[in-house]
Amino acid sequence: MPQSEEFDYVIVGGGSAGCVLANRLSASSTTSVLLLEAGNRDANPWIHIPVGYFKTMHNPSVDWCFATEPDPGLNGRSIDWPRGKVLGGSSSINGLLYVRGQPEDYDRWRQMGNSGWSWDDVMPLFRDAESYAGGGEFRGKSGPLGVSDMPVQRRISDAWLEAAMAAGYSHNPDYNGATQEGVGHFQITSRNGRRCSSAVAYLNPARKRENLKIETAALAESLQLQGREATGVNFRDRSGKRRLARARREVILAAGAIGSPHLLMHSGIGDRDTLGAVGIEPVVELKGVGRNLQDHLQARVVSKCHIRTLNDDVNSLVSRAGMGLQYFLFRTGPMTMAASFAFGFMKTGEHVATPDIQFHVQPWSADSVGKGVHPFSAFTASVCQLRPESRGRITLKSADPAEYPAIHPNYLATETDRKTIVEGIRIARRIAGTEPLASMISSEYEPGPDVDDDSEILEWVRNTAVTIFHPTGTCKMGTGSDAVVDERLRVRHVGRLRVADCSIMPEIVSGNTNAAAIMIGENASRMILQDRKDDS
Repeated sequence: MPQSEEFDYVIVGGGSAGCVLANRLSASSTTSVLLLEAGNRDANPWIHIPVGYFKTMHNPSVDWCFATEPDPGLNGRSIDWPRGKVLGGSSSINGLLYVRGQPEDYDRWRQMGNSGWSWDDVMPLFRDAESYAGGGEFRGKSGPLGVSDMPVQRRISDAWLEAAMAAGYSHNPDYNGATQEGVGHFQITSRNGRRCSSAVAYLNPARKRENLKIETAALAESLQLQGREATGVNFRDRSGKRRLARARREVILAAGAIGSPHLLMHSGIGDRDTLGAVGIEPVVELKGVGRNLQDHLQARVVSKCHIRTLNDDVNSLVSRAGMGLQYFLFRTGPMTMAASFAFGFMKTGEHVATPDIQFHVQPWSADSVGKGVHPFSAFTASVCQLRPESRGRITLKSADPAEYPAIHPNYLATETDRKTIVEGIRIARRIAGTEPLASMISSEYEPGPDVDDDSEILEWVRNTAVTIFHPTGTCKMGTGSDAVVDERLRVRHVGRLRVADCSIMPEIVSGNTNAAAIMIGENASRMILQDRKDDS
């Protein structure tokens, strides 16, 4: 019989949403909360230095280091899927970009039967969560999450913005404000030159509460079920001992778009045939668990330059030393930068009402984040389709909860997805050919001038494109037969169990997903507390 403890709420996953839940649910001293995180504390110093994502991605001490199955849309390639395995989750290792998405994203969620999730519902949650000095009616100034304007600029990314505006795209000083469309500089989750992860923003202020227990290196293996009610979580602790955390009120899964469906399936909750294939006895049939997987695929257009870019600084020992000294003395300079400097939210044509592609412009270039920059001056204009139609799935490889699941993204499975990414690359080339940027570029390195017609561009995408780290949708919120949770994030046909992370998105938001993950944690907290009040 495993050792057990009892709490009001047991939260699985100390990531972007889980840290929010731990803070909000433990705010009352009469409510006990356990937060289970499979990774360790966020003690690695590179986590807190903004540019540290170069050191944390692909680092197994803080990154799950998932990889997809060979994907037909990528010509059979398997690609890396970094996800945070540390307090703060992916908000501790991501590129810091703060993007809410479009109001229309959330209104579509509401139109799909999810009351409480329209833009009018969630915009106040975004506003209350953030502390942003820029101000405005859509922005918050006193929330726990530090949001800053890009602290440094680079000549090449500024030239890209000027060229984009010369090509007819409007400047947008706040894409998280009234409208998303346009070009400008990214906002980032940082405060005073340091990363502001969800752990820093939400968990640190709550750590000393006696009613909050944080258990790290705790791998959740299955849910404890009594009939069709969740009563706790079976997990393996740091020493390898199996333990049981009992929940008097609810278990809340916040383990992300991979972890949450993985745990549900290992608990016998999912598609009967999928579970039976690996020898797991089905307890509750929910066909949608692990399905509806969506991600943003990025194609990285790289241009060699006549002028100096960050590649030159990174490849110089003297410049690197200067950057380090500047940061540690003043917390300024290139080490405060996010993964991208300039953004572009654009339409590929008049057939779309709102932007359907996003540019991430980086004053550096590399074959992969965290694996070194190129040995020449260059910059990257990465383009991704904002609302892919393709849907993938996550399945189990075995009944062993420690074995990673099989990830099938199913990229580029529809004609719309293929056409959109090709047109995005053509837009990147048009901007690159516009002054003042054109005269700074010596040649296109990727995909290269010989890759010209649509079929050649698409083939290059299939051979080179990678994730931009936004898996979502695998515990879909909704009302249909494929829905896993209802509009209050309660798992269907299972009592006292919710999911609150990016897996609940019925459709992926139009942009980077971390801001939305934090908002989901905020909304879930309010719903849980309101339901508790209504029950009392």
